[in-house]
Amino acid sequence: MDTISYKTKSASKETATKKWYLVDATDLILGRLSANVAYVLRGKHKPDFTPHADTGDYVVVINADKVKMTGNKLTDKRYLSHTTYPGGQRVTNPQRILEGTNPERVVEKAIRGMLPKNRLGRAVYGNLHVYASSTHPHEAQQPEKLDITTIK
Repeated sequence: MDTISYKTKSASKETATKKWYLVDATDLILGRLSANVAYVLRGKHKPDFTPHADTGDYVVVINADKVKMTGNKLTDKRYLSHTTYPGGQRVTNPQRILEGTNPERVVEKAIRGMLPKNRLGRAVYGNLHVYASSTHPHEAQQPEKLDITTIK
């Protein structure tokens, strides 16, 4: 009797096929947007997902300054940072960041928090490009529009 051997294929960074996706963040809720974008960045939507390799896709998020937050998160949520000097703790909220010069940082920080905290997470984070306006310099890659509400 012939035996059939099944071999699990493990994708690597070199064998992964990467695509470019475009996400419009206008009127999307920040947490749901971030969770779904992190899902695509990791590559969990692909059948050849490999936990230890960067097999995810590139994601371009536009209109990041028009993202929504539910409840009182816009004013009550706190972002902490420290200057490493005594008494150097700085506290800000999403409303101040969205009104400032780099409003895309709110989306970047939310997505980064949903990625692994290791070398792989830092590599995957490099595949994310966030812009506050509707223009972006990635037209040459011909990104496909991604309906982020239908991912999971």
